[in-house]
Amino acid sequence: MSVIVTDAGFGPDTHSPDPRSGEAVTMPSDTAPEALDAALGAEMVVIDFPSSADGRGFTLARLLRLRGYRGRLRARGHVIADQYAMARRAGFDEVEIDDALAARQPEDQWRLRADWQAHDYQARLRG
Repeated sequence: MSVIVTDAGFGPDTHSPDPRSGEAVTMPSDTAPEALDAALGAEMVVIDFPSSADGRGFTLARLLRLRGYRGRLRARGHVIADQYAMARRAGFDEVEIDDALAARQPEDQWRLRADWQAHDYQARLRG
């Protein structure tokens, strides 16, 4: 099973694909930037994170948003609570984690970072 993390906390997966726009497109973290255009029309894009030390998925999310992608963008895999604010700033709408990670890093740790716009270096400098 998995848990979906949003700014509201933990929740179930509510994605139900629209038959007119197709299923979610899944991309590995090593997807070439020039291959991103193929996903621009998708209802949802899921970017896999094989390790919490692999930040390439954040770059892919940012590039998709810069190219005009307006659909649902999900990070899936080894994203930890400390990375949630970065994931949101990169353009992700949500993070999908497994039950084991949710047990090690409970909802309160993720919600602490839900005010992601206030947890960047510029906000701390203005502080």
